[in-house]
Amino acid sequence: MKLSVIIPAYNEEKNIKNGVLNEVNNYLKTVDYPYEVLVVDDGSSDNTASVAKQQMKNMKNFKLIENRHGGKAFTVMTGLLSAKGELALFTDMDQATPLNQIEKFFPKFESGFDIVIGSRAGRKGAPLIRKIMANGWTLIRTIFLGLPFRDTQCGFKAFNQAAIAKIIPQIKDEWGVVHTGGGAVNAGFDVEILYLAKKYGFKIAEVPVEWNYVDTERVQFLKDALAAIYDILRIRWNDLHGKY
Repeated sequence: MKLSVIIPAYNEEKNIKNGVLNEVNNYLKTVDYPYEVLVVDDGSSDNTASVAKQQMKNMKNFKLIENRHGGKAFTVMTGLLSAKGELALFTDMDQATPLNQIEKFFPKFESGFDIVIGSRAGRKGAPLIRKIMANGWTLIRTIFLGLPFRDTQCGFKAFNQAAIAKIIPQIKDEWGVVHTGGGAVNAGFDVEILYLAKKYGFKIAEVPVEWNYVDTERVQFLKDALAAIYDILRIRWNDLHGKY
């Protein structure tokens, strides 16, 4: 199998009813390689799981995994560790970056890269506060972690199996508890993956992708910003003390 597509889902009943899984399915019906789609429900409090299950009955190679509520990181890791594809991509349910952008990733993998991440140049359409936060986040992670990437937070990243096998077991125990109500975007998760990938010598490519702003109630600016800063400090502390 060439590609596993992992779609984390927390209270996504509305998006699913609006046809996002149909969009994914319609694109995959045009490809000429074996694939699977793993929709991982993050213990949703709405009808995400049942609605997804009903729609997926007529979709080839789609599978629903039902998790307890643990946040986006826990949900994505479940998908990555369950993936059977040579490459595993996680992408947001809202398809702000359309799945067809994976075509830009394949040449990078074929040339020897282990991880390919999407980059949203300019974040056109995003509110000013999100752009300001993104710039601040970039500055902080550069100072403390030295990551050279323009955009670590794009929800469109792909990994080969070697990278998954080495990185995810190192961090899986750090994620999975939601300390406040509602969703948990876990911004530090993407950073920790990329920090460890760089530390372990994996080759990482950053590729510009199409991106369209989609409003989401899961983004809670103050809570998410404080959690992200904590995670950066934790990652640096862990590395200095040999945990990685």
